[in-house]
Amino acid sequence: MQALSYYLDHFGLKERPFSLTPDPEFLFWSPEHRGALAMLEYGLSTHAPITLLTGEIGAGKTTLMHHFIDSLDEDVTIGLISNPRPGVNDILRRVCAALGLKGASADDSADQFGLVQDYLLEEHHHQRSVLLIIDEAQNLTREALEDLRMLTNINAGKEEVLQLLLVGQPELRDMVRRPDLVQFAQRIAASYHIPRLGVEGVAGYIAARLRAAGGSAGIFSRQAAELIHHATGGTPRLINQLCDLALTYAYAEGATVVKRATVAAVLRDGVFFAAGREVLGDGV
Repeated sequence: MQALSYYLDHFGLKERPFSLTPDPEFLFWSPEHRGALAMLEYGLSTHAPITLLTGEIGAGKTTLMHHFIDSLDEDVTIGLISNPRPGVNDILRRVCAALGLKGASADDSADQFGLVQDYLLEEHHHQRSVLLIIDEAQNLTREALEDLRMLTNINAGKEEVLQLLLVGQPELRDMVRRPDLVQFAQRIAASYHIPRLGVEGVAGYIAARLRAAGGSAGIFSRQAAELIHHATGGTPRLINQLCDLALTYAYAEGATVVKRATVAAVLRDGVFFAAGREVLGDGV
């Protein structure tokens, strides 16, 4: 903890700018992230039965999701399933837990479905929307997706009473396009894929997080940001790891600016495990 305090003081930071823990206050508003948020808002406002948000590992999906949740009005009831277990078909039990429902038999899916249905209709009667969010949704089985689709079929007259937001890695898009899930895919009315950041995006991302932590955007040189993009492929989580290590190296050297040579030293020393051999051997 003492070393961390020196690290922050040395660069004039109030907190770690590149922590791996998702934090909506550090969300970088790239054009792609703004587009993703707009699509989430569109899905909610148009009562889309299913909205799909995908992106590479560490692309900022979970951080964006929490920002979206924080922005919702009180008349939206939220159920959140953070990490469905792969290969286990217990999604209705998880839905009941996420919505705070008790009383259904742990082994009776029909009982669980009925409990959720009664709850959704009651919330609709009180003019409350219900949004069920599933993070890491690529872990869902085909059977679980079918159970979720059936939940979106519940309605009060002509009005649907449940909306789904599925957040996951790119393979989730491939999964829902399978021929045996065509009925599920037809219920997806809004979707967005967050790509990796480009060179300009990485530089902007680094500067934005430094400013959010109370520091100067100029702590990293332009050349350092370019090498970070090359080494990480523009994935925010990997950028965070490499930048944090580079700040540590710069602090140890007594430097106030992280230059390309500092990032190169991190890569050469092998402490950034995400770097591939092609990065380590490419003139660093």
